[in-house]
Amino acid sequence: MQIKAIEQWVRTLPLTAKRGQIVDCNGNILALSSTTYDCYVRAKEIKEPAKVATYLSSILSLDYETLYLKCRNVYISESLVKLQLDENTAKKIVEKNFDGVYLSENIKRIYPYGNSLSQVLGYLTSDSVGQSGVESYYDEILKGVDGKYLVQSDVRGISLNDSLNYYVDAQDGVNIKLNIDINIQNILETTLQQIMIDHKPKGASIVMVDPNNSKILGLAISPSFDPNDPPRQDVPTLMSQSKNICVTDVYEPGSTFKILTLSAALSEGLTNVNERFYCPGYRIVDGEKIKCWRTLGHGSQTLVEAVQNSCNCCFMDLGLRLGKDRLYKYLKEFGIGSKTGVDISGESGGILLDKSLVQNVDLARIAFGQTVATSQLHLLNAFCSAINGGIKYQPTVMSSYFDESGEIYSNLPIARGKTITGDMSQTIRYLLYQALSKTGEMSFVPGYKVAGKTGTAQKYGADGKISRGKYVSSFFGFLDRENPEYALLLCVDEPSTGAYYGSVVAKPYAKTIYEKIIAYKNFSPDDETKIEDKKVSTPNLVGLSISKALVELEKMGVYYEVDGEGEFVLDQFPSKDVEISKSTTILIKT
Repeated sequence: MQIKAIEQWVRTLPLTAKRGQIVDCNGNILALSSTTYDCYVRAKEIKEPAKVATYLSSILSLDYETLYLKCRNVYISESLVKLQLDENTAKKIVEKNFDGVYLSENIKRIYPYGNSLSQVLGYLTSDSVGQSGVESYYDEILKGVDGKYLVQSDVRGISLNDSLNYYVDAQDGVNIKLNIDINIQNILETTLQQIMIDHKPKGASIVMVDPNNSKILGLAISPSFDPNDPPRQDVPTLMSQSKNICVTDVYEPGSTFKILTLSAALSEGLTNVNERFYCPGYRIVDGEKIKCWRTLGHGSQTLVEAVQNSCNCCFMDLGLRLGKDRLYKYLKEFGIGSKTGVDISGESGGILLDKSLVQNVDLARIAFGQTVATSQLHLLNAFCSAINGGIKYQPTVMSSYFDESGEIYSNLPIARGKTITGDMSQTIRYLLYQALSKTGEMSFVPGYKVAGKTGTAQKYGADGKISRGKYVSSFFGFLDRENPEYALLLCVDEPSTGAYYGSVVAKPYAKTIYEKIIAYKNFSPDDETKIEDKKVSTPNLVGLSISKALVELEKMGVYYEVDGEGEFVLDQFPSKDVEISKSTTILIKT
């Protein structure tokens, strides 16, 4: 009975706790809260409901009839009029001094960088609950504990004059620091914007991490949205644009996956950098003809050259040598088919065929990145363990959280196992450097040692069949000074302007990213004598026989890819008389 009595003579207005800030690794504010005001009415206290409804409906742009009913409904102790009024509007309402009209403080979330990092930061519901991203994953830490303002009233709900009012103070939320550097994030997002213009893809994304601890330094996805004004009325768009596809969605990786097959084969002593492989353009496995991406074949080549050429035949050989037991052992150690444990909601574990169902033909395809699916972050994390000395870390977005008194918790790197030895890791770095700078002249980013691998993967439709003309173009790379740094995986989903090879669609933009990061960090060159970015003018190859065209390109010392099996060049990208860096890949269509 005492509880019921208290409920009858006490009315409560909420005091919203101030939500914690989100900052980048350098302390730049990515999300903050400002004070707003919520408006309520108590019909039992309102003396002139028509006058109150007229004024509030006008200043708040609300429907008069609806508001008038709230001002007359004495059977409800308290009715919400509108949330998150600005200070100027709140002052105007206070100045009117209407009986029965109340204001309480609330908090509005502000994201100073707009669309930047929207899938990482996420957004809030209209009543300040984390809905996605960091805002959702760390909601309990950020939100704090709301307080209350208690007002004594009579049995009719009317406030008592000279009565006691009680405050239960709100406890503000804790601030979170991310591993992300907003300057690097801006580099990634600017690059994505250019990719969207140049290749008009369905979408594109980039993840960059520190390979020595898997701290996420930047994560950019396009299309994106502005968390200051999320499209709440268009739910399908909001769901698709707020989803962190680098973590939630999987794809067939294609040639970048060869890094893992290479790591396993070298670790098992099944090949070495000097071994030669012959590629006629295909292999016959279990009676099935599986083509190399270059159907004319690569001929005789060393392992170094096979990695440079991204030769499918070489990697089919390595996969079959490993056998499913050994290959699956390494894939499991790299984490393929399981979750990384990243502090981002909705992570997918990927798809890996049950080992008992794997035939040799499946093994051959898995070895060069088909018949397996993984998320972008997951694959990047596996690559990092292949180049960092063989340690697999748990990727992290959050660095620490803190309040006004200082740091409360630091999110230290967590090692999740060993994949390969340090010596093997060094060999992988060497091969990936050679793959990107075929002549060893630091031509990708002149004067700097950057390593990497391109990938081109076909996409599948809902019916499980290959979707003709739909590809994911990708590039994995890292800056290799004394230790690997700034590892990234860039993916372009369904480029639509004709080119689709990773070497043409993804690799040039990775070059731009590394050039900007080198400038941002003011890194000294690895070799002062090779910092000149050599430029050449593209020749006119259209109409030439494929053999004459390749001789011309070999003399120029540029990279090239051949699309098709014809005898003559029908088209080229870039077109003739375009000035390009020598590290640019020219695509020849036959």
